[in-house]
Amino acid sequence: MAVWNQTAPEENKEKSPAAPPSQATPIVPSKESPSVHRSESIFGAGVTIEGKIEGDANVRIGGKFKGEININGDLNVEKGAHLSAKINAANVTIDGELEGNVVANAQVKILESGQLVGDLKAKTLTVAAGSRMRGHVEFGWTGSDLAKFVNGRAHETDKAKTGG
Repeated sequence: MAVWNQTAPEENKEKSPAAPPSQATPIVPSKESPSVHRSESIFGAGVTIEGKIEGDANVRIGGKFKGEININGDLNVEKGAHLSAKINAANVTIDGELEGNVVANAQVKILESGQLVGDLKAKTLTVAAGSRMRGHVEFGWTGSDLAKFVNGRAHETDKAKTGG
């Protein structure tokens, strides 16, 4: 009994002439966003660190940290984590407790169990119901928007006070 699409043994003896080798084209890796392939450093729940964290990687903290964090990647403060730090990162997600000022080049998310005591500056801010925060908040401002304000007040308000 023959199996469909199976060649008979006699047919295997015939060989077609070998094809000339073709030129291989080099494969060029695509240039993707650097944040897509960032490595992540994880500090678990049982870890306590004091000092300074700098770099291009993402950082996830589940334990205790005291110091300064200055990264080009994302910072994730996990539920149960306790941080006392000055933070500058691309995106910051807070699900634990953070005491200190936060500057994010893109987004800050304060999740349901997140707590922030300190000032916050970000391009966008998402706050979940149940989260807590105490401090000064600035979000949504671009460089041109900031130029419209002097010491937190619009130029129009200053003009009205001076009569001009």
